[in-house]
Amino acid sequence: MTLEGVAQAPPTPTEGAAAASPAATSSAASPPIAASPAVTSSATAPPIAASPIATSSATASGIAASPAVTSPAVTSPAVTSPAVTSPAAAPPGELEPPRYLGSPRRRPAVSTAVRVAVPLLLVAAWWYGTGSGAISPDVLAGPGAVLGALGELIATGQLGDYLLASARRAGLGVLAGGGIGLLLGVVAGLSALGEELIDPTMQMKRAVPFLALVPLFISWFGVEETFKVVLIAVAAVGPMYAYSYLGVRGVDRKTVEAARGFGLTGPRLVLGVVIPTALPNILMALRICLSVSLTGLIAAEQIGATEGIGYLVTLAQQYYRSDYMVLCVLIYAVLGLLIDLAIRGVERLAMPWRGHVAVR
Repeated sequence: MTLEGVAQAPPTPTEGAAAASPAATSSAASPPIAASPAVTSSATAPPIAASPIATSSATASGIAASPAVTSPAVTSPAVTSPAVTSPAAAPPGELEPPRYLGSPRRRPAVSTAVRVAVPLLLVAAWWYGTGSGAISPDVLAGPGAVLGALGELIATGQLGDYLLASARRAGLGVLAGGGIGLLLGVVAGLSALGEELIDPTMQMKRAVPFLALVPLFISWFGVEETFKVVLIAVAAVGPMYAYSYLGVRGVDRKTVEAARGFGLTGPRLVLGVVIPTALPNILMALRICLSVSLTGLIAAEQIGATEGIGYLVTLAQQYYRSDYMVLCVLIYAVLGLLIDLAIRGVERLAMPWRGHVAVR
């Protein structure tokens, strides 16, 4: 066969396959780098050659048509990320309940037991000291003698009458003094002119002990009920003014401006915004006023009185009855405890949110 016949002869199957696959011819004539595992034939490939990338050149066209599901990018570890398959993750559509950040509250029985533990220890020490003879009855009457005096007052009905008389005087005095102090504190806290007119006088009044006014009030009002109520009112007006003034000055200015933007002015602004915001300070002032009123009550009932706890103290002093003296002290202590419990109840009703924002 001549050279021309060879050139015109039909291609053999091997040559046709070589001509139909340029990639095969290029791989046959490629430099030694073509012998990398990525292009070796399936007969000599390592076990990883089972992936589509390691197939032979004869199936190169099949690689191009392979589905994307078998791609290594789909089977990469990113699909099985711990953020998706974590067992602690909440189910879709459900929210985890928030964790309580505050300290757990004690049970009411435990809290009550803790509160009364110290007073009970003091009573036990008092009982032991007087019962063992370490404390003379002339110095301090024992619990038995005090209970006997209490029984005498209850049997004669004097205890109830004395308590009602003292409660009436203290109530009227605190109502008058607390109301005046609250009004002055609000005016001085809201107005610069009010502060300039009221605050200097109230500061001077606070520096004067109210017991120093007793002789002056006796000359003005005598020794009747008016004197007693006025003395208690003067004792209560100072704390109420001071705490109300601080509470009103502590109201956020933006809150007042927002209320004015909604049309609240004058008394409606004071009663609807200022007073409720300053309520913690006002209730603290009320607690102090009631405590101070007991001091004024003792001073008032020891002058020209025929009934009351202060009058009972005067009688015990005249007759040297230490049991009645100790009984009056215990009555004042119980009254102070009841006042504190009452104010706490008002705080829980008027400000129920304070239990959730407290530090402890």
